[in-house]
Amino acid sequence: MERAMQNFLDSLNSCVDTINSFLWGPYFLIALLCGTGAYFTARLHLVQIFKFRTGARKLFGNFSLHGEAAGKSGMSSFQAVATAIAAQVGTGNLVGASTALIMGGPGAIFWMWCAAFLGMATNFAEICLAQIYRTKDDSGHMIGGPAFYISRGLKSPFAKPLAAFFALAIIFALGFMGNMVQANSISDGFSGAFGIPKWVSGAALALICCVIFFGGVKAIARVAEKVVPIMAICYVLVGLVIIGSNFDKIPSVIALIFKAAFDPSAAWGGATGATIATAMRYGIARGLFSNEAGMGSTPHAHAAANVKHPVDQAVLGIMGVFVDTFIVLNITVFVVLSTDVVTFENGKAVFSGISLVQEAFGSQILGRSGGYGFVAICLFFFAFTTILGWYYFAEINVRYLLGAKFVKLLQILVVAFVFIGSVQKIDLVWGLADMFNGLMVIPNLIAIILLSPVVVRLLSDFNDGKSYDANDYK
Repeated sequence: MERAMQNFLDSLNSCVDTINSFLWGPYFLIALLCGTGAYFTARLHLVQIFKFRTGARKLFGNFSLHGEAAGKSGMSSFQAVATAIAAQVGTGNLVGASTALIMGGPGAIFWMWCAAFLGMATNFAEICLAQIYRTKDDSGHMIGGPAFYISRGLKSPFAKPLAAFFALAIIFALGFMGNMVQANSISDGFSGAFGIPKWVSGAALALICCVIFFGGVKAIARVAEKVVPIMAICYVLVGLVIIGSNFDKIPSVIALIFKAAFDPSAAWGGATGATIATAMRYGIARGLFSNEAGMGSTPHAHAAANVKHPVDQAVLGIMGVFVDTFIVLNITVFVVLSTDVVTFENGKAVFSGISLVQEAFGSQILGRSGGYGFVAICLFFFAFTTILGWYYFAEINVRYLLGAKFVKLLQILVVAFVFIGSVQKIDLVWGLADMFNGLMVIPNLIAIILLSPVVVRLLSDFNDGKSYDANDYK
């Protein structure tokens, strides 16, 4: 029986790898994501540059650790962006970054940057549409996201099936598979740093999630607005101290990233065996897992924001991608590369995943035990808040597909998957997460491209100072 199960898992893993090699190959999703980002960058006239200052002012100007209570009617603008960033800043910023480095070489980071820059424009468009087509569900909650702008915005008989496909994909991608990955990273980190059994970490995490899930959007927003700023600041400050102590190496690190993007053999004697295509695949795929631009996930949080104009919230989407990739993820990258902890034996990396990040932080001022412990704690908060954000996104799509009465069932299932993810070796789940992430990207990008004239008109009207009425754009 055990042998048959192993054969089944091996076959499933092989099948998933085959699908992912196509989905995340250079001629499909990578081209589609970058192409869509370039398209919106051009059509919105470099919105990520010219609205960056506005976004930064709104993000830091609205900073609050205790905003108004969120509820059925929505949440504050800062709570919405905090919830979105909570989902964005997770294991992708630590484990995802280190995986991209090992599998794709330092050049993968260059492609992460490119995808993130273009993704800012894509995320801007997603949020605009999420705000325009948001609605109230059968329990009176203000909800929105890709399923809503696909089904309500596209004038096609395929609109509702496409929306349903997206909703199912995101429930599996984030609510189940993605949260298993996050939970597994937490239990791995605590096991390595403190020797805590994985089942103990899993049980504690599942219990905390259960309490917050049943508290609804109010509890999620309250946790996000407090935890996200604090955890990001702590991680960035410690990372900057380490980078500062190795500042003389930073110019060569930057040069290596750019050189390896087009000549992967330039890094580590070609030990990774990476090609340009491999660097692009891991850079963009893990970048997407981190910043979620184009995936269609973060617009669910931004749709609930109570703002006068969709653009007021969309500029914060630009900042969300910036904070995730160009600040938090770059801290991981530069700490790892400047501490020289990447080594290979017999063609395999000595350290990988979260252990690589822990080794990098542990090799400097914190000491080994301090570094391992600090990263484990940071990872807990990063991954934990991502679990909350991803659960919230899944909940909205359950409300869309099945109605509010099925939310309790989702809560029970996600808590169960969080515990299972904590205690199981889940290499396969990473592959499944990549697959479902890829599948949910497709209907989302189709929709925002087809609805791009709405976004262009909305931004033009905003720049002209016209008042906003959602009905004008439907």
